[in-house]
Amino acid sequence: MPENTNPRNEHFVAPFDENTFTAAVDVPKLDERRSGLWIDAWRDIRKRPMFYISVTLLLFVITAAVFPSLFTQADPRQCDLSLSNAGPEAGHPLGFTKQGCDIYARIVYGTSTSVSVGLISTLLIFVIGTVMGAIAGFFGKWVDAVLSRVGDIFFSIPYILAAVIVMSVLRDYRNIWVISLAIGIFAWASSARVLRAEVLRIRPADFVTASTAQGLGPWRTLWRHVLPNSMAPMIVVSTLALAASIVAEAVLSFLGVGLPTPEFISWGNDIAQAQGTCAPHRRT
Repeated sequence: MPENTNPRNEHFVAPFDENTFTAAVDVPKLDERRSGLWIDAWRDIRKRPMFYISVTLLLFVITAAVFPSLFTQADPRQCDLSLSNAGPEAGHPLGFTKQGCDIYARIVYGTSTSVSVGLISTLLIFVIGTVMGAIAGFFGKWVDAVLSRVGDIFFSIPYILAAVIVMSVLRDYRNIWVISLAIGIFAWASSARVLRAEVLRIRPADFVTASTAQGLGPWRTLWRHVLPNSMAPMIVVSTLALAASIVAEAVLSFLGVGLPTPEFISWGNDIAQAQGTCAPHRRT
């Protein structure tokens, strides 16, 4: 080929020395640590002292519920009328009830009942809310319309009032499972709304589109990609539901439609029995 004599087509190359160190400046620096929703959450909360304080209190309550004998040696069902409304003494730091029962022992043993009802109710709320909210938010259209209207019906019913009616009808079958169902089956609507909103936010994401493009069906996409990235608000709602369920059980027992006494030791039953004791005496 003829030599190129046009000066405009000449190319100048800087001299290259093989002993000179060269670096790949265009290669992006990627973090080698694994990342994900749960991993990132753990890295964040483990730096907060409030997390460890909360976990300590939670473990303390769970231990008291599972092993109440570690915290008191008194029998909560052993009552002595000679000790009626007696004050604190050695081994009985909170005194005695009107029937002569140890108040501290009944509080410790009542933890198991209240925590059991709270956990079962919260699990029921979580399962129903997750199923209804995820299906409504992911599939949309008429499915969303129907499930949302069902949720509106349950949301408009005060769940404590509904639980009172259920427990009144099932008065002869009152136990931990019945009262948990009475609370949980009417309290799932708010959690379903929260999850539906989160699924609607995540559904247009690129990883959901990529999952569909790879041939995954809608149910597998929902289970493998959408739900794991939508659980953060549900965890927060579940913690609030646990506290609300424990309070609801105490309210039902206080109203006399909760767990029967003396078969079950309940905080609500003890509060109801102490109401007459704490009431001020009227002068005649």
